[in-house]
Amino acid sequence: MATPDFILDLRTQVGNAPLWLSGVTAVVQKGSQILLVQRADNHKWTPVTGIIDPGEQPADAAAREVLEEAGVVAVPTRFGGISVTAPVTYENGDVSQYIDLAFAFEWVSGDPYPADGENLEAKWFELDALPEMSQSMHTRIGSALSDEPRASFMFNGLLHPQPELV
Repeated sequence: MATPDFILDLRTQVGNAPLWLSGVTAVVQKGSQILLVQRADNHKWTPVTGIIDPGEQPADAAAREVLEEAGVVAVPTRFGGISVTAPVTYENGDVSQYIDLAFAFEWVSGDPYPADGENLEAKWFELDALPEMSQSMHTRIGSALSDEPRASFMFNGLLHPQPELV
């Protein structure tokens, strides 16, 4: 599912004006590997990401997105951190910015594949052999997989606590 219906409904009211949305990042582990998807819109590799539906619990949203986007069943094991993305302008002119909640997940079942058309590929990568990704994605992965008992967050422009970036 590309754009949730509730956002399409909002867009009829606000047009392309910036929307502040809640998002999730699911860093799914299977042994020493993590699940990444290659997005169809920009061809970039990322962990599974998605938008939280109204009233949906963030961890439930992340698990739903993993199943919808990659055909994988996974369970959350840790809340990693919270961050705010830069504003995103889509091809149609819509502008959104996301507060993102990153979670670590453990694989339960399923072989990854691009299940819903949002991605070109879905596959496992060794942590020491990740494809090129943005610093933001590395930070989310690092936060989710950190051994730090506290979640990470930005404060005064600095990431606290400092997770090891992968």
